[in-house]
Amino acid sequence: MRRSFALLAGALLVGALAAPASAVPAAPASAASPAEGGDGGFTIKDPRVTESSGLAASRLHPGIYWTHNDSDDGPYLYAVDSRTGRTVATVTLSGIGRPRDVEAISMGPDNQLYVGDIGDNFHGRWPYVWIYKLPEPKVLRNQTIRATQYVVKYADGPRDAESLVVHPRTGRVYIIDKNEDGGHLYEGPATLSTSGSNIFRPVAAVDLWATDAAFSPDGRQLAVRGYFGGIAYDWNGGRIRKQGRLEVPLQQQGESLTYTVDGTTLLYGTEGSDSAVVAESAPYRGGDGTSPSGKGDARSGSGGGSGLSADYKVGGVIAVVVLVAALLGLRRLRRPRR
Repeated sequence: MRRSFALLAGALLVGALAAPASAVPAAPASAASPAEGGDGGFTIKDPRVTESSGLAASRLHPGIYWTHNDSDDGPYLYAVDSRTGRTVATVTLSGIGRPRDVEAISMGPDNQLYVGDIGDNFHGRWPYVWIYKLPEPKVLRNQTIRATQYVVKYADGPRDAESLVVHPRTGRVYIIDKNEDGGHLYEGPATLSTSGSNIFRPVAAVDLWATDAAFSPDGRQLAVRGYFGGIAYDWNGGRIRKQGRLEVPLQQQGESLTYTVDGTTLLYGTEGSDSAVVAESAPYRGGDGTSPSGKGDARSGSGGGSGLSADYKVGGVIAVVVLVAALLGLRRLRRPRR
């Protein structure tokens, strides 16, 4: 999906101006590089995968990551080997209709894959969306697997969403809607039902234009990303507490996020052909706001407060200046000559 310059410019402006308001501190530097704690990033080389919109680390096959295209594709999942970037298996989902706009994938308990057909580019056109569940295949080969289809509705009406996560302990499914002004975390029923609709209800605000999210393997942190930033939350049964910002890499159209199996690394993916998946050390792994090494306060600021780091303030100012300059330049170019 192509997005206009105005849309991206608006995202830059929202991200820059929201930084001081949300007071999200910078993530602490990790004591170890991403490659030491997990996969160090890779490039998806499958020419069929041009709109990778979700990532999920395999539990059965080390080094394998599941991904998918969003719109204009069939019911396909691709198993990508992070060591080569090549697809080693393609799974075709059966027992469902043609997917509409698949935006997310998450691994739940018992090696169950959850696929979120939850996109709605019309921001409320679809009265319901779908979730598909299927077991992760024990053997990596091209095959067809029957999936269970669940109908999803939101308690406060239809909306666009690109983030679906399944808690690794409880198996409960959550969705974060996509809104430029910030969205909400929606909680599904304790157990999804194939009979009737599954109502998802808002339980917490999310201060981000969210494009994907992921639970840490121990279920104690929730990482949420957008196009130009991300936030790490401490998780407490659906109640979330902001820990700090994530160092999200600058990508063409960043729409995927997952933890490595060991929880030490976050992998950020993007749409596009030969798209790169970038590895960054996962911060706040202590579960109590401490850095991964267990030393120091990850929330920074004097006395453990939530003061903004200097580089975050400067970065926000630079983003605004660059955006204004770009807009003024564009306006001047479009102005007719006298």
